[in-house]
Amino acid sequence: MSVDVVLAAGINAHDNGVREIAALSARLAYLLMCLTLCWGVLTATGWVRRVTGHQALRGGHMVLAAFTLGAAGMHASALLFLDERVVTGFQVVVPFMNGEFRHALGIIAFDLMVAIAITAGLHRFFRYRNWLRFHQLAYAAIALGVAHSWLGAWANSDVDRWWIAGLTAAAPALVLAAMRAAPPVLLIRLGLVDGETAPPERLDKSAPLVVSVDNQRCHRYGFCQTEAPDVFHLREDGRLQYRQHPGTARNQDVRSAARACPMRAIQLTGVRR
Repeated sequence: MSVDVVLAAGINAHDNGVREIAALSARLAYLLMCLTLCWGVLTATGWVRRVTGHQALRGGHMVLAAFTLGAAGMHASALLFLDERVVTGFQVVVPFMNGEFRHALGIIAFDLMVAIAITAGLHRFFRYRNWLRFHQLAYAAIALGVAHSWLGAWANSDVDRWWIAGLTAAAPALVLAAMRAAPPVLLIRLGLVDGETAPPERLDKSAPLVVSVDNQRCHRYGFCQTEAPDVFHLREDGRLQYRQHPGTARNQDVRSAARACPMRAIQLTGVRR
């Protein structure tokens, strides 16, 4: 677009450049948000293990989420540099202040994502199940982000609508293609999957469990103690003390502790289904 056309439309060259940056960062944030959602779903449902033979690590999900927040922050910040004031000051983080409904949806989504990112580091201070319930607000944030993106694309041009539609379709295809095409060794080196190849046992939930901890993997973070304090205990000397046969009444807490361990150091054995 030439400068003359831009000026004729009432938008100066500076604003045109800033809008291009805002649009590019918005598309990047949308793609990364879709990739984050896909990785989380494929991790939770076990698809990554079925495709690669390895258990997915939360690190990949967290890295994608961090990049999503960075791109979304760049998109919001760019609007502050427009000569034509679309948002000013606190309007970029407080919804409904500038009167635009679609902007409010995006602001609420961004605020929720930031809150979830902050509380991710507080995992050890809460029970895993309680923390997980708050973390699941990410699905609401993603839904609001999607609505914000589509409303923005609809308000701008047909080209933007095609961009959003293409990125929506591309995200799951990119993740699945990477899982199938990339060698597991590469995924392990990138820290996206672990090096275990043995399939997990499907254990009877009502049967007694036997707990064992791999001391080479355990980093004494204490997440297990938060989930099952009467089964796991971090001593003052830094060693982990645990009950090998906790009893069926503690099965749910022990399973939560095993899921919460970021190093996958807790192994559970028992009666197979």
